[in-house]
Amino acid sequence: MLVIKSFTKEYSKGTKAVDGLSIHVEKGDIYGFIGHNGAGKTTTLKAVAGIIDFNEGEIFVDGLSVQKNPVECKSKLAYIPDNPDLYEFMTGIKYLNFIADMFSIPSDIRAEKIKKYSTMFELEDNLSSLIGSYSHGMKQKLALISALIHDPKLLLLDEPFVGLDPKASHLLKETMKEMVANGASIFFSTHVLEVAEKLCTKIAIIKSGKLIESGATSDIIGKSSLEDIFLEITNSYSQTLPPVR
Repeated sequence: MLVIKSFTKEYSKGTKAVDGLSIHVEKGDIYGFIGHNGAGKTTTLKAVAGIIDFNEGEIFVDGLSVQKNPVECKSKLAYIPDNPDLYEFMTGIKYLNFIADMFSIPSDIRAEKIKKYSTMFELEDNLSSLIGSYSHGMKQKLALISALIHDPKLLLLDEPFVGLDPKASHLLKETMKEMVANGASIFFSTHVLEVAEKLCTKIAIIKSGKLIESGATSDIIGKSSLEDIFLEITNSYSQTLPPVR
């Protein structure tokens, strides 16, 4: 569903935010993308979503090149950043209908989806209010609903549990499991290692723009916790880096 091949992104000459990253996300995967702040997670997700260009490598969504077939790729995925930038002059329901129009969702199906997810995330009573009046958590829920109503084959999430209350977090986890059971794939970044350990079928660990470990969660963790493995791997990698001059 998602193939990232030797992806490299430079924001300034000689400074690589991501360096030679290769990851394969198969259908049915819940793939966790783990790393410290500034490791390159958000840059990678934005490149997959077609928001930013990149210097080297290739990215394919369901077999299509993100660079050569951007519109087709966007039609197959949904991306939710860690801080959703929504149209605050719109009401919640107008925003959802706007998204549904973009994806040509028939009126009966969109009404069913909006009803289902707004009720699930307890946002139904707020859809007539302006988005500008929403809290961060409410905006996050609205962004999630807008992503789910067109049944994306690939769901990209950047720190999706930040700002969500415990009930909403639980519902999102269950929704993610339901999606992959129906053949979708999920690729998401997270700082919450416990969530990644319990939820993800596969994980990738990135540090300073380079992939340092990836594979099935059970194979990487073994008998330890993901927190222990993450700290061990990242510390070991740091010791192999040349000294800063």
